[in-house]
Amino acid sequence: MREASVGFQCPECISEGARSTRSGRTAYGGIRPGNPGLTSLALIALNAAVWLLVLATGGYGSRVLDWLWLRPNGLCEVGSRGYELPQASCAGQGTWHPGVADGAWWQLVTSAFTQVDVLHIGFNMLALWILGPQLEAAIGRARFLALFLISALAGSAVVYWLSPAYQPTLGASGAIFGLMGALLVLALKVRANPQQLLLWIGINIVFTFTGAHISWQGHLGGFVGGALVAAVLAWSPRVHRARWQVAGLGALTVALVVAVAVRTAVLA
Repeated sequence: MREASVGFQCPECISEGARSTRSGRTAYGGIRPGNPGLTSLALIALNAAVWLLVLATGGYGSRVLDWLWLRPNGLCEVGSRGYELPQASCAGQGTWHPGVADGAWWQLVTSAFTQVDVLHIGFNMLALWILGPQLEAAIGRARFLALFLISALAGSAVVYWLSPAYQPTLGASGAIFGLMGALLVLALKVRANPQQLLLWIGINIVFTFTGAHISWQGHLGGFVGGALVAAVLAWSPRVHRARWQVAGLGALTVALVVAVAVRTAVLA
């Protein structure tokens, strides 16, 4: 591991990923990207666009934000109080705040691209810029995007299960922790020394449990999800590798969808 200004670089992970099994392919089966930072830049641009939209429509008071962040259960706000009422009953009485259990399923994804505080989005996007190109160079663009999205969904699923039913959660931190988990798995796969990476992860865990208004649920889910995605990519058999990887990532996604469906049935 090589220490960087934020996070750590894993030269062994990149060199192993760049080793071709055939022309133009990484060691994990992905197409070798010409610019391994392109996907990270696109994700950063998307996060920045959503951030600007939320700020332009009122910040924490934005109705756009109310539809993008993840709230497990919908809530009817009447005056300064919230009530557990169906959306139809809320009409004409108060303001409806949608939740996943009431049909706002898109929040499981949109919450991972939504931030309000400048420090929040700043730290998340800086971490994405440090970690993303390394992973994209090692596993390829399509697999990196799958890693980011599945990590985000895993973080949202754990938030959905373990957070208070009416508490909203937002931020790309779950997906960022997924990138940390994936980089750790790849470092172990190529037998790189993970001590510096483990130290950095440990510091982030301490901040997770000591900082204010930080979703440990999202961080935990994202980290585990990212580690599982990387394990599928790294240890799929060489014969029909792409099929094994698609099947493995598909199974992870189905498991997350089932977990969401079960939680919805509990909250309904």
